[in-house]
Amino acid sequence: MPKAAPPGSPKFSLEDRMKFHRVPGVTLAVINEGKIEWEKGYGVIQEGRGEPVTTATRFQACSVSKPVASMGALVLVEKGALNLDAPVNTELRTWKLPENNFTQQTPVTLRMLLSHSAGVNVHGFGGYPARVPLPTVDEILDGKPPANSPAIRVDAPPGEHVKYSGGGMVVMQKMVEDVTGEKFAQYMANNVLHPLGMMHSTYQIILPAQPNPEFATAHDKDGKPIEGRWHRYPESTAAGLWTTAGDLARFVVELQQSRNGQSNRVLTQSMAEQMTTPQKETAGLGIFLVGNGPGRRFTHNGANVGFRSLFIGFMEKGQGLAVLTNSDSGDELIQEIEESVAEAYDWPNRRRR
Repeated sequence: MPKAAPPGSPKFSLEDRMKFHRVPGVTLAVINEGKIEWEKGYGVIQEGRGEPVTTATRFQACSVSKPVASMGALVLVEKGALNLDAPVNTELRTWKLPENNFTQQTPVTLRMLLSHSAGVNVHGFGGYPARVPLPTVDEILDGKPPANSPAIRVDAPPGEHVKYSGGGMVVMQKMVEDVTGEKFAQYMANNVLHPLGMMHSTYQIILPAQPNPEFATAHDKDGKPIEGRWHRYPESTAAGLWTTAGDLARFVVELQQSRNGQSNRVLTQSMAEQMTTPQKETAGLGIFLVGNGPGRRFTHNGANVGFRSLFIGFMEKGQGLAVLTNSDSGDELIQEIEESVAEAYDWPNRRRR
């Protein structure tokens, strides 16, 4: 259903709306009664090519990388390797967050980083086209070439307000690598992705030059393929996850069940409850919290060059949704999908038609 359509308006097929919004490929998974009820792919991985989107087609998760990565950091908190409330510089080993007047008054903590309340700059990242050299994590943190983003620094009082920061998530990435001695992608595969059955997901940097039809191609707002197929994101925690709608829904279901004590394959019930509890304003630990009563839900959306994403998980009802698209114009289509699923599955607090 188009977002602005009044009650009684005719409905359209998803393919009609994909064509209207110039979105070549979509994959979605619907969660109902505490499980994935169905998942499906629509369209093609790249405009002008014949390979269809399937349930195994990987899309860039964009900023939805953050909540999944945050779960990985919380595993280390539960193991005692990281502390949510210790100054991050006491746990960073091979790089330190530069001190300034803000941090001297209030040290930055992991809890602040995960709840976007650390006062850290750099909202998001543009990624790196196929033939451009990739920076190291340290070069990204210090804004040194070939990094294409500013140095990650504290530029507002820590702990006071939510200030969305992909930069803060990269500081968390450095913390995880420092305390584990592992590359972030490998750590996440062993401790989050594989335990949750997210077998089509990876934080590895995928080279677009390779003939990899299992990965969707990024498209601009006009539905044209991005040169080189996609950008790469060494800022793994902030934007680097490749996943499927089904795998993303598995993450949502696990978090729903974990906080209710029904499944604790990665986090304990207590930690899952912390993750889904407001830490500052509407921010939990790596996710955002909206609604009230039976409509309470955790959610995150995302935007990389040529990709858009969203997941929703209700706290009290085992319902939710995961959607991934391969177009810069995917946001409006995702909103229409969300409203249509809400109507079909009688979600709490949905907009009545």
